[in-house]
Amino acid sequence: MLPAGIDKLLHMGQVELGLLKPGRRISVEAFFQRTAGSGNRVDGELGFFHANVNQYGFWRATMELLVLMTVMAVALAAYARDPRSKANPAAMKARDTWLRKRLLSTGSGLPFSFHYGDAASANLLPEWNSARTTRRLDALRTETVRTWTDPKTGLEVRCRIVTYRDYPAVEWTLLLKNRGATDTPVMESVQALDAIVHQPGGEFLLHCHKGDFDSPDGYAPFDVALGPGESRRFAPDGGRPTNGPNGWPYYNLQMADGGMMLAVGWPGQWAGAFTRDSEDGLHLLAGQERVHLILRPGEEIRSPLIALLFWSGNDPMNGQNVWRRWMLAHNVPHVNEGHTPQPMAQMQLCVDFNDGEDVMFREMKKLDDAGVHIDLCWRDAGWYLHPGEWWHTGTWEVDPVRFPDGFKTASAAIHAKGRKLIVWFEPERVGDPNSWLAKNHPEWLLGGTLLNLGNKDAWNWLLEHVDGLLTSQGIDYYRQDFNMDPLDAWRSNDAPDRQGMTENLDVQGYLAYWDELRRRHPGMLIDSCASGGRRNDLETLRRAVPLLRSDFQFGNDAIVGNQGQTYGISAWIPYYGSGFGFTDKVGARSFYVPCYGFANPSMEQLKWAYDECRQVAPAMLGDYYPLTAYSLAPETWIAWQFYRPEVGEGVVQAFRREKSTDDLQVFHLKGLDPDATYDLTDLDEGTLPPRTGTALMDQGLRLEITAHPGSAIVLLRRQAGDHGI
Repeated sequence: MLPAGIDKLLHMGQVELGLLKPGRRISVEAFFQRTAGSGNRVDGELGFFHANVNQYGFWRATMELLVLMTVMAVALAAYARDPRSKANPAAMKARDTWLRKRLLSTGSGLPFSFHYGDAASANLLPEWNSARTTRRLDALRTETVRTWTDPKTGLEVRCRIVTYRDYPAVEWTLLLKNRGATDTPVMESVQALDAIVHQPGGEFLLHCHKGDFDSPDGYAPFDVALGPGESRRFAPDGGRPTNGPNGWPYYNLQMADGGMMLAVGWPGQWAGAFTRDSEDGLHLLAGQERVHLILRPGEEIRSPLIALLFWSGNDPMNGQNVWRRWMLAHNVPHVNEGHTPQPMAQMQLCVDFNDGEDVMFREMKKLDDAGVHIDLCWRDAGWYLHPGEWWHTGTWEVDPVRFPDGFKTASAAIHAKGRKLIVWFEPERVGDPNSWLAKNHPEWLLGGTLLNLGNKDAWNWLLEHVDGLLTSQGIDYYRQDFNMDPLDAWRSNDAPDRQGMTENLDVQGYLAYWDELRRRHPGMLIDSCASGGRRNDLETLRRAVPLLRSDFQFGNDAIVGNQGQTYGISAWIPYYGSGFGFTDKVGARSFYVPCYGFANPSMEQLKWAYDECRQVAPAMLGDYYPLTAYSLAPETWIAWQFYRPEVGEGVVQAFRREKSTDDLQVFHLKGLDPDATYDLTDLDEGTLPPRTGTALMDQGLRLEITAHPGSAIVLLRRQAGDHGI
């Protein structure tokens, strides 16, 4: 059997070479009969095919191999021209141009800036000592480090640049270190991104999203047209990087025939601005919002990570889907010997935060008796010693009254069922003034409530203590919450000539803490939580996954809002989770996500929701296509499609709102193999007639929902033998 995609590539190559008309298909076997005579055998023993040398002779087999290789090479080139291809040449060229003219520039084109003393970096760096090193990080990534050193003060500036062989992406981070013997002059306005892009004769359209802020319009998409003289500034609320309506550090800048995806990776208070000049230029700025400081000998600060991914074509979803693929390939933390984590069914094993071990066993038995398949068992807040309520944190010891054997007995039972245990921590916020941390180490706390991970003693204690709990208690996955805005605590700790220093060191400590936990526990996932999804910048999402995208998840009022949240967040983050206590089918389906959890008084209904979502979730790691405009209005429909071209499987999810008067919609699907035939299954109506990819994209998929509110889910599966790319 041929690997998926080879048949399709062969077809594309023949069309490109003029051997076959675009509307026809030909099998690999038939291809050999046309080009090298009949009878050749194709199988999977030696990869793509096996030439029967004994029967036909060495030279004939060699010619057949050369013909196939030529056709495949042409096909791959044709595939690369597809705007959705991760290796699209136009996008790769744009990336390489940015790299050559800006990041590797020896002149004034560097895409970052800062002020040092009374001078701008653009004037200083050309006069300083400089060096460049390059190394391969792995088969697909190359790192270049450019270094500049001030011979007078000893300030060293490093720009760490990473490029990708398989994606049109480039990223960089600045590191500034005092290698001198005395304090440096003041440095300020450190902009990790400071560049002007030009578009003669065209306009700039910025595709943006809101952050999470416990609101129905969290993650809502919106566009900003940047006409001459217009400017737009963005920053999160309170120091958590994805908090608030202006706190989403991911942007899709659309220009003529393509654009760039732009991300600011900084789990703190970043700021960005897009300012259009009076002609054809757009000024891009992004960095830590406030930096005005001296560095003492040996001290080092770093900038936010800047990541750019270039795309081509006229549809911004081209860029979003290449970004999603890049996220899964190179950013989402991998587990199980380097594999991307798969969708998971989650369940909370406590009803009240003060529940103990007995409730964990009771809830597990209920699931087992009902035949509910669960992958991940949660123990949320409240398991530690505290004076009454879960938010009184700061003593990270398992309560021996409610958990006489800690988590060891429960963990063993969970593992015996093939499940994993995740436990909630919130180490940064110290909510109890009488807790162990507050009483024993007040010097580690900023403002009395924020554990300072920029303090080496605090960092070391936290690492060893949490590592010990994870190991001794049999905890598989680590969930870290953060229910406070840290900005005031950071800034109130800074002297006038050290503005931004506390934040910078704390952010470095936070990232290093997770890096070391992951090094010690290589199969462990970290769940990033911050009152929901308020700390999901790119640096965080390289170390963790957001298993709860938002705290806006309770009651019927959350149903429509979470339809909108799936619509919005899916453009940028492919792997995320949520949960919901549903009362009806529409409510449950509004929370179908890659990592899913439900609650319902009826175990029969609970099993139905888990079983149905298990059919939907895998497709949600594929390419994403909105099928309607974004709206929370009760008079509308909202719908989207996910599709995994590598396996030919997808899903369409559609919702009719309460006041909608339309019971019928036709959705033109996207990204399918036009020549393949798809089997369709409506999860309410059953099997639908098969349709070709061309028919589903051109004529559309007709969905009728008579109930309002109502929902429909249609699964797509490419028929066997119709291999797509």
